Amino acid sequence: MKYYIKTFGCQMNYSDSERIATVLEKQGFRPASDIKKANLAIFNTCGVRQMAEDRVYGQIHNLRKSQLPSSKSQTNRTIVLTGCLANRPDVRRRLKDKVELFCEIKEFPQKIKALLASSSKGTTDPYLSIKPSYSSKFSAFVPVMTGCNNFCSYCVVPYARGREISRPATEILKEVRSLVKNGYKFITLVGQNVNSYQDNKISFPSLLKKANAIPGKFWLSFMTSHPKDMSDDLIKVVAQSPKVCEFVHLPIQAGDDKILKAMNRKYTRAHYLKLIAKIKKAFQKYKPGQLYGLAGDIIVGFPGETKKQFLESAKVLEKVRYDMLYFGQFSPRYGTAAAKMKDNVSKKEKERRENYLNAILKDTAINNNR
Repeated sequence: MKYYIKTFGCQMNYSDSERIATVLEKQGFRPASDIKKANLAIFNTCGVRQMAEDRVYGQIHNLRKSQLPSSKSQTNRTIVLTGCLANRPDVRRRLKDKVELFCEIKEFPQKIKALLASSSKGTTDPYLSIKPSYSSKFSAFVPVMTGCNNFCSYCVVPYARGREISRPATEILKEVRSLVKNGYKFITLVGQNVNSYQDNKISFPSLLKKANAIPGKFWLSFMTSHPKDMSDDLIKVVAQSPKVCEFVHLPIQAGDDKILKAMNRKYTRAHYLKLIAKIKKAFQKYKPGQLYGLAGDIIVGFPGETKKQFLESAKVLEKVRYDMLYFGQFSPRYGTAAAKMKDNVSKKEKERRENYLNAILKDTAINNNR
């Protein structure tokens, strides 16, 4: 019996898929080289953008129409949908005749065993505690927390993953030590909001400091951070720690305070720019002459965003001078507060605004690289 995992979205989803692979291999499955050759197809989904959601619908539809090479029917292929779309009622209605199991990622070990009517022992560990089947021999994602308490008005993550849960620090550090021992060189600590991590008295800066102290030659990175939780302590640890990459990914999402408030981001443009100034100053103080990188996220065309408000985002790009930026054209996500707002910026205008910002990014990135 063979399985194939199709992963959409962020680093956290890829980390989840590596744990899914371990669960399936304990059930006697082996990976297939092609999804069309798999008896069990897992779709680990992302609901952050409409484009990713639409790809899920199309690929499941096409897969359900296909058949396994050794069979004249489609009944010997099982399709499972997990990740951010798994609990949405509209998704379940749309795919009810094409998917055998919908389940949250944290319920996957128990539900897949029940679906397969398996008598094998399998695992009863929380999914974050399951040892992953790493897809790389060089780099690895290590989850430190999951879920989100922020409820940004455009975002489905709190509904899809639930409230924040932090993984025990001893477990995280044990996984990092094991990776270093096995020759891994690039380790990324991941979570929906890593800088709200808390395990008793161990905060995320403390965890990062402990990971940096692990013997060996390797790089440490992390994502994603929320500006409202980006502390002076974390900035100092990043700038001082020799193994932590000189790179900070800090989403802003919009450069206008009214839009930020409508997004429920809980910070202002001035606060964000002050954080960027602190990050730059810290690198200059603790690692003078060392190159460093800044990345972020911006949504264009949020409901009610005027051209004047959009240009405030452009000014942020010019001031920060990012090395990398992830653009998102606003699309309403089912169940969020923003889905009830009037999506009054046209698709054409969203594309124009994205292209406008991308031209600024290209210019600053080229000059930074020079």
